[in-house]
Parts: sequence; C-alpha cells; structure tokens
Amino acid sequence: GRRRRRRAVGAPRAAAASHHITPWLERTLDARVSHTDAMGGSQWAQFARYDLVDGRRVFVKTSTSGDCSMFRGERAGLEALRATGAFVVPKVYGSGTVPEGGEGCFIAMEFLDFGGRGDQGAFGEALAAMHAAPPSHDEARNGAFGFEANNTIGETRQPNPWTMNWVEFWRDQRLMHQVKLARDPTLSALTEKVVDKRLDDMFSACGTITPSLLHGDLWSGNIGTVGGKPSVFDPAVYYGHHEADFGMSWCAGFNGAFREAYHAKIPKAPGFEERAEMYKLYHILNHYNMFGGGYYGECVSILKALS
Repeated sequence: GRRRRRRAVGAPRAAAASHHITPWLERTLDARVSHTDAMGGSQWAQFARYDLVDGRRVFVKTSTSGDCSMFRGERAGLEALRATGAFVVPKVYGSGTVPEGGEGCFIAMEFLDFGGRGDQGAFGEALAAMHAAPPSHDEARNGAFGFEANNTIGETRQPNPWTMNWVEFWRDQRLMHQVKLARDPTLSALTEKVVDKRLDDMFSACGTITPSLLHGDLWSGNIGTVGGKPSVFDPAVYYGHHEADFGMSWCAGFNGAFREAYHAKIPKAPGFEERAEMYKLYHILNHYNMFGGGYYGECVSILKALS
C-alpha cells in the first residue's frame, strides 16, 4: 500500500494563528505580510503560507497540542540536512511557542516551489553525498548514532538517544520501540526472535558502521525538485547506518538510474538485500501502528522470513 497523505483540515485554526504569526514574521524578516493562505493540515498540525511584499514566501506549521518537541526535532533535522549541501532544503526562520501571546507551537520556514522528482540519477548522487557528508554534530563525529532531539515518523514519536552501538540503537529505539507500541504478543515474540538470533549476523559483513545523516522517511511524498535540483522535505532525521534510508523504498518509486548512481558512490555491502527487509520492517510496523489493517500480515511475513 501507499503512504496515506495528509488530510486537508484545520483551516480555522490556521487563520486564528495568523493573528499571532504575522507580526512575528514581519519583525523577524523585516517585511510586511501581504497575503496569507491556509493550506490544510495533518492530525496534529495546521499549515499556512505567508506572502511578503518583498516576494519571499514562508511556510508555517502550527499545533495546539502543547508539545513543541515535534517542531524542535523538525527544525534540527532540516538544519542538519541543509548543512550537508546535498539537497535543496528549506531554510528555517524560527520555531517554538506561538509568539505574541498565541496558543500552541509553530515552525516557520522558507516556502519552496517543489516540482516533480526529476532525474533519479541526480537524486541518487545527492543521497550518497548526504550519507557521506561529515556529521555536523560532535556526538556523531565521535561515532554515536541518534540525534540531538526526538522527532516523529509519520504521526509516531521517534526516540533518538545518542547510542554508540548501531545494532543496539536499531534494536531498542527502532524495532522494539514500534513493537511495544503495537502491544501484540505475536509481533513481540517474532521480533524478539529476530533481534536475539539474527540481528548481529545481519551486520557481520558490513565492517565498521559509521554514522550517516539520514532523512529517515524517504518516500515519494517527501521527494521533489526545486529549480530542477534534487530536494527533500518533511524529514525524520537521525544519524544511522546509511542503508536504513532505503527502508521506505517500497513507497518511494526508486528506479535503476537512482540505484546505479547511489551505489557507484556507496557500493552495496554483502547482505544488503536481507538488511533492506529488516529496515523496511520498521516502517511497516509504524504503518501498522498508525493505520492498522493489512500491514499486520506484512509485518508477520517479514519477521518470519528474517527469522
């Protein structure tokens, strides 16, 4: 199945938030707001575009959930992606509690005109460049996996504590995290069997795994171009094994040109295909936790094949 898209909801809340966001934007960017458009939203956030008289446009997300950590994680992720220089990534102007006495939290960023996905070979080269880029965080430069903030994968909280061992991080903060959320004894038993008996073997041919910056949620809805150049957005960023970014390939539509270009820069290690199924499992578990339905059977099938 394909990843479900956001619902167009929340326009009244977005309009209410504009009374607080507009003066902050005008002060921060030193330009008057000439027009505001509500752009729908998700289950927990509302979206709007603010046009400035100098031609700049700003994309703003607001949420009344009271939990600003989601936007804090998104901001940190976008800034880390942008620092690699591999993709066109929107510049973040600010985030935190809605200013001017408003309710909830917000993040404001550059509004970019995203086009189609473009040349997949160029995208493959850009992704390899991002994965090979020197980490911008001291912890990752010193060999740790994780990120400076927790974030979300879809609508699910994604924990990112700094961890020196990749297998330990993947086991505890990815697979077992999702299984605990599922609260299903069959999934728990099958996953524990895989992590106890197979996980170490899957990585035995990889050699030393070093932290790469990952987009974290690389599906077709988060891939595009800006001015013909590869672009990514709406990330779930952390530092991890570069192969983990292939976990959403079943929903990304990558073709041969993408794979050839990527692996020309970062060759496949032995066991890549089996690890790809293991990395896919995390996202299928997450889809089951978000949407239920047929994803359960797919989780079971992957776990049995891996065990």
